[in-house]
Amino acid sequence: MEYDAGMDSTGGGRKARAGRGAAARRATRGAVGPGPSLPFITRKIKEYEVLDEEGLSLIEANADIVLEEVGIEFRDDEEALALWKEAGADVKGQRVHFPKGLCRELLKTAPSKFTWHARNPERSVEIGGKGTVFAPVYGPPFVRDLDGNRRYATIEDFRNFVKLAYMAPSMHSSGGTVCEPVDIAVNKRHLDMVYSHIRYSDKPFMGSVTAPERAEDSVAMAKLVFGDDFVENNTVMLNLINANSPMVFDETMLGALKVYARHNQASVVSPFILAGAMSPVTVAGTLTQILAEVLAGASFTQLIRKGSPVLFGTFAASISMQSGAPTFGTPEPSLVSYGAAQLARRLGLPFRTGGGLCGSKVPDAQAAYESANTLNTTLLAGTNFVLHAAGWLEGGLVASYEKFMMDQDQLGMLQRMAEGVNLTADGQAMDAIREVGPGSHYLGCAHTQANFQTAFYRSALMDNNSFEQWEIEGQKRMEDRANALCKSWLEAYVAPELDPAIDDALLAYMAEKKAAVPDAFS
Repeated sequence: MEYDAGMDSTGGGRKARAGRGAAARRATRGAVGPGPSLPFITRKIKEYEVLDEEGLSLIEANADIVLEEVGIEFRDDEEALALWKEAGADVKGQRVHFPKGLCRELLKTAPSKFTWHARNPERSVEIGGKGTVFAPVYGPPFVRDLDGNRRYATIEDFRNFVKLAYMAPSMHSSGGTVCEPVDIAVNKRHLDMVYSHIRYSDKPFMGSVTAPERAEDSVAMAKLVFGDDFVENNTVMLNLINANSPMVFDETMLGALKVYARHNQASVVSPFILAGAMSPVTVAGTLTQILAEVLAGASFTQLIRKGSPVLFGTFAASISMQSGAPTFGTPEPSLVSYGAAQLARRLGLPFRTGGGLCGSKVPDAQAAYESANTLNTTLLAGTNFVLHAAGWLEGGLVASYEKFMMDQDQLGMLQRMAEGVNLTADGQAMDAIREVGPGSHYLGCAHTQANFQTAFYRSALMDNNSFEQWEIEGQKRMEDRANALCKSWLEAYVAPELDPAIDDALLAYMAEKKAAVPDAFS
């Protein structure tokens, strides 16, 4: 008993000293905050490629066969069908059959790179080439909040995610429908969403695509911020245009695409693929269908307005052949993303894929593994625009505050990874090697002292301390630390400046539009 008491007393002293150190470390981390915003990524690492010339040529030839023999439906849009007929396609009912080479010829007028302008010019980004831009989760009707509740999203949640994306150093865009604010009428919520992006962030944002008139409202609000001429001659919005796979573009997506293309705003033409249900079960078959769908949808933008920006997009996932549920972070979607990126580069189009995708219901180990697998693939594929980069949970049904914080931390790591190997004189570190010599260590040498603050990525969430320190700090799991960090960010948020006259004009436009029609919740 005396032995145990002595050990307890000594241990208590160690814990007290460690506790004081832990408190100091927590205070230091809290003072750092989210840090300054990082510029969009300019990748200095090579793209990872899975297809050789023979494989790429095979898929391109198969896609040409699909376009010519099977065709793509442009559903319930007489204008689209008339434009395709005039362009030389064979239109049979609502199905368009494309002569070989027609789509590729049309796409020659689409830019390979363009600037996506933010209302703060310092936040503008380049889409295409070696650029990579991260944007948050898009579309969930539910959130998992900071009290652990899974519930329908509100406009307050929407604003919070815009604020978090604004504060996240490695997030380059505030995104689009970061969650669906179901407390606002369906036919009016797009106004509040676009306004939130403009008011609570000064990073580039996306417009609404759920109806042509909502796309028109998005353009009109952007013109209040940037000016009519600037919007017509520059790109201030990206917009997600999903193919209704397999091989259909519906009236809603076509209507939104036409609005944005006419106003020179970028369309992200993305087949939404759950392989095995919406495409063949094989990687090559899925890539063939994706390429055919993108060629048809992307080239259509050039019929609307030559030179309007368009991205080769894909959302690639697979399904469980036992349950039919979507699966994420598995090898096959990664192969699809790698291959699609190669096909996009051959077309000369910017590329969109990937994100922090997972099927997990909570931000646990499954969420981490699946998201990491997808995010690493996304970067190595050479993706230019990354939607769903942070906050995605439960197959896209949920926007999670804690997962957002965990993901944005990983994005910072990817940003560092993309810098590649520093081969400058400082990076070679020959002075350090000469100074230290055999048998010593580098901790006190001049090179280490000059570089220690920036040499390695420093996570605000990872705990690399001893077990005793972790125990003293409350045995917190990663998601617990993410929860606390999220709360501290939201408490510290300060809105970027917005010209009061522009703010008044936006609010007046919204009020007029909302008063013109009754609320509709379906």
